[in-house]
Amino acid sequence: MTESERMRAGALYYAGDEALSAARLAAKELIWRYNATAPADWEGRTAILRQLLGHLGEESWIETPFRCDYGSQIRIGDHFFANYDCIFLDVASITIGDHVFFGPRVCLYTAGHPTVPEVRDLELEFGSPIVIGNSVWIGGNTVVLPGVSIGSGTVVAAGSVVTRDLPEDVLAAGNPCKVLRALTEGDRAKWETLRAAYEADS
Repeated sequence: MTESERMRAGALYYAGDEALSAARLAAKELIWRYNATAPADWEGRTAILRQLLGHLGEESWIETPFRCDYGSQIRIGDHFFANYDCIFLDVASITIGDHVFFGPRVCLYTAGHPTVPEVRDLELEFGSPIVIGNSVWIGGNTVVLPGVSIGSGTVVAAGSVVTRDLPEDVLAAGNPCKVLRALTEGDRAKWETLRAAYEADS
């Protein structure tokens, strides 16, 4: 297997491999261009993201600055928004659903390193995928660790460190991140009432 194949399979691999280094450099060039675009250049930014990412859905936007490793392993759905300074380490796949919101400095880390120093010192590493469902809101300065899935409809409070899977339709917070409670019909009724008042006043 090539080092790229090992990386994509979730096996130990050597990140200093020539082909992987070239792929990261190509991604950095695109990211540099993206981060240098004019704020109102929607078309230019979108074109660069479509070249960089594995998939970018419709009406999706990432504020600058933004960083990632390869880009090609990131798949983003429709109506996604990421605020400033987000970092996606995509040595494994990152899959993000529709209508997902990220606060500033949300970090998705698929990369891991061996806990045994004799192996880690060989500069071998591995990756585990991250999956985020639809209509998820992740607050600023949250870190999502390798192998984590976050269910649709869930809200993760700012400053959380998500070390384990989160189910659908819950409010979660903390380091390590834990479920605080389920999102209820009471929540829905409150926000639907507020939405109706907004629409009536518009």
